Amino acid sequence: MTLQERIRLVSQLGEYMLSKDPTWEAVKDRAYRENQWFIPEFIELAVSNIATHFLKPSALEAWVTAYDLPAENISPKTVGIVMAGNIPLVGFHDLLSVFITGHTAVIKPSSKDDILIKHLVQRLYTMEVTIQNHIGFADQLKNCDAYIATGSNNSGRYFDYYFGKYPHIIRRNRTSVAVLSGNETAAQLAALAGDIQQYFGLGCRNITQLIVPVNYDFKSLLEVLKQYAHFMDYHKYKHNYDYHLALLIMGGKYYMTNDSIILTENNSPFSPVSQVHYRYYTDKEEIPGMLEPKEDIQCFVGEDYLAFGEAQRPSLFDYPDGVDTMAFLKAL
Repeated sequence: MTLQERIRLVSQLGEYMLSKDPTWEAVKDRAYRENQWFIPEFIELAVSNIATHFLKPSALEAWVTAYDLPAENISPKTVGIVMAGNIPLVGFHDLLSVFITGHTAVIKPSSKDDILIKHLVQRLYTMEVTIQNHIGFADQLKNCDAYIATGSNNSGRYFDYYFGKYPHIIRRNRTSVAVLSGNETAAQLAALAGDIQQYFGLGCRNITQLIVPVNYDFKSLLEVLKQYAHFMDYHKYKHNYDYHLALLIMGGKYYMTNDSIILTENNSPFSPVSQVHYRYYTDKEEIPGMLEPKEDIQCFVGEDYLAFGEAQRPSLFDYPDGVDTMAFLKAL
């Protein structure tokens, strides 16, 4: 299969993902029923982002051109992919990278997110039957030439043990941080609210900590965050909100809330679902030192960083953990 054939097939898959095909609609509905964190609006968001930012022919052409990929891979390797399940189709970029470089992908999907990815691969099979020789699934990944594995810090140690002697990319816990000046417009704050709350804050590109100037007024941000007040209708989110609010109250900790999300001062960039941490700076010179350790941070949002509202819209060139997956695969 040539590079252009692979581009054509995944572009057609993108068109299918944006369609209202009854079978596809039923699959998305089943994915929500199987995992209540994958509410319909987040499945649609993930699908739209992938189809429009990853699978358009122009984007794919620019991507492969940057790596000068050959028309055919004359020495394909077998690459095992361990996918995470924190947000819908979070492992799709890895699959796309392996497939587009002409290698063979063997996928171990997360039990939390196996319905969508399996259906899309089955759809590729119906478009081109020989793709069954290039993409498959396995409960255990053995005898692969290389591995790409995404998980928690705990699972990362497990991956190191089993995959460390092979070429590998191993990803661990990451999160994202926003730097505010206090001069943000209402539109910027509304966009930031999306960066915080989309996917219930479960993605590594979700903003879980705010770096703000001393005496920052949180009222405007709390107000725009009310656009996600309907999250309290979902019992999993509400349970987290109630639990973490109770912990702060019992611990005598200062907090702010709009009755659907909690803001509290904490130096850790990692915050639980329904809660966002913040910390203060007195001078901009302090900010770089507050953005450490960088290995914990997936992306930074703010005036001098990624634009507000763009955290959940990565391009093909935005690699998890900053490790260039395409360069890794090309070098195999």
